[in-house]
Formats: sequence, C-alpha cells, structure tokens
Amino acid sequence: VFAVVFVIGFLTWAAAGKSLPIPGLLLGALSLSVPLVFGALGGVISERVGVVNIAIEGQFLAGAFSSAMVASITGSPWVGLVAALVAGTLVSFILAAFSIKYLVDQVIVGVVINAFISGLTGFLYSQVLSPNETTLNVGVRFPIVPIPVLHQIPVIGPVFFEQRVTVYLAYVAVAVVTFGLFKTRWGLRLRAVGEHPQAADTVGINVTGTRFWNVSLAGAIAGLGGAYFTLDAVGPFTKDMTAGAGYIALAAVIFGRWDPIKATLAALLFGFASNLQNTLGAINSPVPSEFLLMLPYVVTIFAVAGLVGQSRGPAAAGKPYIKS
Repeated sequence: VFAVVFVIGFLTWAAAGKSLPIPGLLLGALSLSVPLVFGALGGVISERVGVVNIAIEGQFLAGAFSSAMVASITGSPWVGLVAALVAGTLVSFILAAFSIKYLVDQVIVGVVINAFISGLTGFLYSQVLSPNETTLNVGVRFPIVPIPVLHQIPVIGPVFFEQRVTVYLAYVAVAVVTFGLFKTRWGLRLRAVGEHPQAADTVGINVTGTRFWNVSLAGAIAGLGGAYFTLDAVGPFTKDMTAGAGYIALAAVIFGRWDPIKATLAALLFGFASNLQNTLGAINSPVPSEFLLMLPYVVTIFAVAGLVGQSRGPAAAGKPYIKS
C-alpha cells in the first residue's frame, strides 16, 4: 500500500501542470518488462533446481543475435523464434556442463559466459551482420495481433491485448511455469532437487540429469527474452542491445522470492521504473535528468536490498551435488 501511494504521489508531483499519458506509460512499461519476465522465469526454474543462473544476460544476447540472423535469412519470425530457443539452450548447456559435471563455481561460470557471449556476438555483428545488413540483419518482426473483444477494453485493452506474439508467449509462459512448478510431478521433482538433492537421490530421482535438463529449459525460456528484442521491440540486432537486462531479471528472481508470479510482478515493477524515466523526460518534468537515468537501477537495488528482507532461496542453490 505504501509503495502504491508513494508512486501515485510521486507522479502527481512530477507531472504537476502537465498531461501524463497513462496508456503510453503502461504500454512502455509492459514492453520493457517482457524480456525481464522471460529471464526471471528462466532464473526461477534454474535456481529452484539448484543452479544459480548468472548467465541470463548471455542467453538474452545469444537469443537476440540468433533470432535476428535466422529470421532475416528465412524471412520468417517463427523460425527466428525457434533459433532463439536453440541458442539459449546451447548457452545453458555450457553453464550446466561446467557447474554440474565439472563442479566449477556457478557464479564464476555465469559471469564468464556473459563476457564470452557479449564478445562473440559483438565480433560476429561487426564482421558478419554489419557488412551484410540487407540480408542478415533486416529486422523481421512479428505483426501486431489484437485479441478479439479483449483489445476493446478501455485503457488496459490496447496495452495488454494489442501486442505481438512474443508478448502473448510471455503470458502463457508465466501460467505454464507456475502451474508446472507447483502442480505437477515435474515441478515436485525439480523443487526437491533444489532443496535437498540427497533426499531426492535416495528416492530414485536422477539429480544430475534433472538439473542438467531443467537448466537447459531455463536457457530456452531466457532465449525467448532475447528474441523479444529483435522480433518485437527493436528489429535489427545491435551490439550488447540487451544492456544488462539479464542482471535486472536476476534481481527480479530474488525480489520475487523464487516464485514465478512474484518474479513476474517484480519484472513489471522494474519495467515501469525504466519507462518512467522516458515518460517524465518527454513531458519536461522538473525531476533532474540524472535521477531519471538512475531510477530503474535505484529501484532494483532498493527492492532487493530493502524490500526482500530475510527471504530464503532454495537450500541447495549454488551448491554442487556429489553423489556419495
């Protein structure tokens, strides 16, 4: 309640005497939140199974690069979407192999993967995509598909139900991951491995296999977040176009207490904060521009450090399992 009142009060003061475009503010917030939602869902799955996924940023970049190039070559955004899934999965294979099989520190592996993918996609962009933009980096995007009836709802209809396919996939992914995590045998086994792998192993669950394949699934979902940048929001791929969104998605996982719904709400909060700087800047708000640039990151730090409190993540997250 305090947060809602504070936001309303802040907006009232910042936009005093001016017209604040609420639909545009919400639409922009949703647009910036969608990749964070995919990344947060991937992070929740990975950490629930016991592997800290610092590599979300790398999975974003791999998905964005692959989807842009493949969609440009084939002319089909659907094929580009599949390419993003594959790219995110391949990046997660690296994370899974080193952290699960070779027992390398998961945080170090994730940071190295992010640096490697950033350098690799940057090199391929300058050497391959830039010289061949008309064929390899056209910017093929999904068309906007209004949902019948629902898109006619005042205010929220155009915001939530006049979107491209990737946004609707985010809605579906949140529902499927939430249901699967808490209502299915797959989710029970996944959570058991992340909480007490020894006990899970005792009852016959393959801990190593469960972790490997679920980390791969998490990478595929994060790859969809990367595809959003090129198949929906921006179009052509540019170097480091994700701009650290993977780290904010990881913060949403922690802020959401490793729960898909709460992590999604956290992602929406961070997206709202990011878009607020654009909206207030457009209406010439008296808020200093330096503060507006800091706003999304200040909200992220404050949320994780100040609002999460004494939350406990999965007990075995970040801890390698050695079968006794």
